[in-house]
Amino acid sequence: MITPLILSGGSGTRLWPLSREAYPKQFLPLNGDGSLFQATLERLRALPQFAAPLVVCNQTHRFMVAQQMYEAGFEPGAILLEPLGRNTAPAVALGALQALESDPDATLLVLPADHVINQAERFAYAVKEGEMAARQGALVTFGVLPTRAETGYGYIKGEGADGVVQRVERFVEKPDLETAERYITSGAYYWNSGIFMFRADRYLDTLARYEPDMVEACRQAHAAATRDLDFIRIDELAFARCPSNSIDYAVMERTDEAVVVAMDAEWSDLGSWAALQDVAARDEDDNVLLGDVLAADSRGCYLRAESRLLATVGLQDHVVVETADAVLVAHRDRVQDVKIIVQRLQDAKRDECTNHRRVYRPWGSYEGVAMADRFQAKRIVVNPGHQLSLQMHHHRAEHWIVVRGTAEVECDGKTFLLSEDESTYIPLGTRHRLKNPGVIPLELIEVQTGSYLGEDDIIRFEDNYGRGSSLAAG
Repeated sequence: MITPLILSGGSGTRLWPLSREAYPKQFLPLNGDGSLFQATLERLRALPQFAAPLVVCNQTHRFMVAQQMYEAGFEPGAILLEPLGRNTAPAVALGALQALESDPDATLLVLPADHVINQAERFAYAVKEGEMAARQGALVTFGVLPTRAETGYGYIKGEGADGVVQRVERFVEKPDLETAERYITSGAYYWNSGIFMFRADRYLDTLARYEPDMVEACRQAHAAATRDLDFIRIDELAFARCPSNSIDYAVMERTDEAVVVAMDAEWSDLGSWAALQDVAARDEDDNVLLGDVLAADSRGCYLRAESRLLATVGLQDHVVVETADAVLVAHRDRVQDVKIIVQRLQDAKRDECTNHRRVYRPWGSYEGVAMADRFQAKRIVVNPGHQLSLQMHHHRAEHWIVVRGTAEVECDGKTFLLSEDESTYIPLGTRHRLKNPGVIPLELIEVQTGSYLGEDDIIRFEDNYGRGSSLAAG
């Protein structure tokens, strides 16, 4: 049986300001109602049968993974938490080790969490062809039939034999335009999709041949892993000794057992705003308009408004993306350079590269409404049945005003209920907790006052989500 292994460790910086480190593109509804991660799960339903999916993700994204799997109706085989990034080759090794615990003959289907594949049945056909080759010991990669000379993708050259499955002659890096056009004309090259299939034991054996230190570090880190609720925490000390490398460089470009399966399924890796524009519906002026947008004398643009009116006049081939705290304006041909802006934000230690104004937590979300010297106001949403940690603040007091739903408040050892239009005061230094006992989201306005209002002013005494006192915000 096929065991899907979903890699969800990316940060999606090229889709800033919508995609951010704490809430990257795979968890966003960029190309439909559900997120890209959920679309990856839904695509599995086209397969005849498959085992419960495995997911490898950043530990800070663990609750988003669990929540979105639940919403999509999927029970995870395991959610493995990487304590730090080591690229795709070690991530797949961890998944392989986990799969072999329950199935010694496991065949992995490795899927990035942030791709678009519009033709699920064609995807399933390619997987069926790849499965036969994988069970025979081949290391399978899926090559997308190219539709244009694309300089943003790597390429795979097949050996030219007839049939869906071909031996790989070579992998090539992202080419310049002239070289890409030559590849397309030859008919021998495919886009490298980053999707793979192989037996779990076969992958580990091959990786050990080329990167023995990597496999040994992964084995030790997996063996020392601990259970945390529904998650498997990979041991940080052992994993820190693991070399960092991609599956392409560590294995696929070095082995002579690689085969490529042709896939024609309307695939995109959504690696830039231009790629997202290419898969979206357009109006009569060739514009993609999302949100509250007015476009006058503008053509070939991607215009997206998340929180307010966005108006353009006389733009051509531009990308404009508005969020509550940032606006991106770039020519379509320069959107790959958004990473320059993200790097500058990181260098300046600005929060806009990490968080949105609305910050998501396992219990719900909070959003800054107003801030000045010695006070700030937030809108807090607590999901039904969830609660914040039992906590205390050294430097601030809080006022809570319920605007929707019912709140169960624990303060200084006393527990009571608040309904809409009711409020309470949480004095500085008091142990307190907020819970939503109802069936609709609880919404309240929190007004903080004090000498220091940073999110790190929190001491946790109890927490349903396994977070320590060093982690901020509820």
